[in-house]
Amino acid sequence: MQPDLSSGSYTDLLAVLGPDDVLVDQDLRAGYEVDWTRRYTGTCSAVLRPRTTAQVAEVLRICATHQVAVIPQGGNTGLVGGSVPRAHSHGPVVVLSTRGLSDLGPVDSDAMQVTVGAGVTLAAWRNAARAAGVDAPLDFAARDSATIGGAIATNAGGSRVVRYGTMRSQVVGIEAVTITGEIVGSLAGLPKETVGPHLPSVLAGSEGTLAVITRARLRLVPRFSHTITALVSLDSLAAAVQMLGRVRAGLGSLDSVELILPGAMELVSAHLGRRPPVAKGSAYVMIECADHVDPTDDLLAVLSTLDGPEGGVVDTAVTTEGPSRDQLMEFRDRITEAINAAGVPYKLDVAVPVAGLPALVEIAEQAAVTYGGRLIPFGHLAEGNLHLNYLEAGDPAAIAELVLTAVAAAGGTISAEHGVGVAKGPWLRLVRSSAELAVMAAMRSAWDPTGLLNPGVLSPVSSVAD
Repeated sequence: MQPDLSSGSYTDLLAVLGPDDVLVDQDLRAGYEVDWTRRYTGTCSAVLRPRTTAQVAEVLRICATHQVAVIPQGGNTGLVGGSVPRAHSHGPVVVLSTRGLSDLGPVDSDAMQVTVGAGVTLAAWRNAARAAGVDAPLDFAARDSATIGGAIATNAGGSRVVRYGTMRSQVVGIEAVTITGEIVGSLAGLPKETVGPHLPSVLAGSEGTLAVITRARLRLVPRFSHTITALVSLDSLAAAVQMLGRVRAGLGSLDSVELILPGAMELVSAHLGRRPPVAKGSAYVMIECADHVDPTDDLLAVLSTLDGPEGGVVDTAVTTEGPSRDQLMEFRDRITEAINAAGVPYKLDVAVPVAGLPALVEIAEQAAVTYGGRLIPFGHLAEGNLHLNYLEAGDPAAIAELVLTAVAAAGGTISAEHGVGVAKGPWLRLVRSSAELAVMAAMRSAWDPTGLLNPGVLSPVSSVAD
């Protein structure tokens, strides 16, 4: 149980937010105190729900004055424990929910940009863009809940990274508030701006440890009128890796290349209550192309060069827009939903050079056999990014040590798009030198000298949940 707020801090916060947005009742706090996986949980003294940047600034000033730790939280779809209170935090801790920062400005079709509040969901960003005839460059399955602020804070990725890059690449302007209540940043969205470090890039991936993001200026991309999706079953993961080179070289319209391994396909198929439209394979790749002109012929031409046993292809299903495409996409989009329905997963989000994927899967399977658990693997093929989900994990720390050590040895990263949070703190040493960790600590100290913003996150001494 976290200490209660002092009477002074509570009174000051009520004066800024009002009683409806300072939640102290246990039942009202509960949904903010556990993460999406249900693995990470804690207790806070209150949940604060500001509606404007000015309110965020006042709230942070009060928290700094009274030495109250602040956990910034967006849609709470994080998977590494970084958006919920931690039991090891000292003194009063509050969750600062940014969901109320939901202003969505007009789409600037000339600049191909839009300004949004940190609490705007990815789906709302995308819908606003499409209503104006353009599109959002980032997408993933949690689009209806995940917020812009959270996506920036974790430098989220998703399925379209092969074409447009991660969230960091989409932020052309940012507004944030420091722990002392200072508002920093610019929403001008200038494509060329070279005055010192790029603030959006500094805050992207900072996981709420430097400042609270309140608004962002985001880039938009063309809305393509033609899409085509293929699900390819292959006889090995090595064949999928080989196929990737041809697909990337031959398809300028390539929008996503998703990887589904058998454990994930079996689980999501059972969850959906239907079989996939291709014969059983040892790996499945979902390819999506989008363009102003129909890319069907281009995709079919590339697939024809892979056809048959020599290319490792077992079976292929192709579909265009409409219900058939939506149903096909569910085999990828609803994997996480299927995993959560099956139990409480232990998740490792990693990336290695693409050629190293088969070896990584072998090690991940070895970890499940040795330390207990059912491995459900899927990910983003073009980035060498695998989401390794362990249901009924016997020893999460041992699994992480084996897998993450192997990832680092292969020249990979212990976090590709979900962040470090508290889950992966002990393994930062594998991918960051002592000098790099010192630089990170110095930067954090400069922004937040008293360590009140998201304590325990991005820290090499954080500990994994059991």
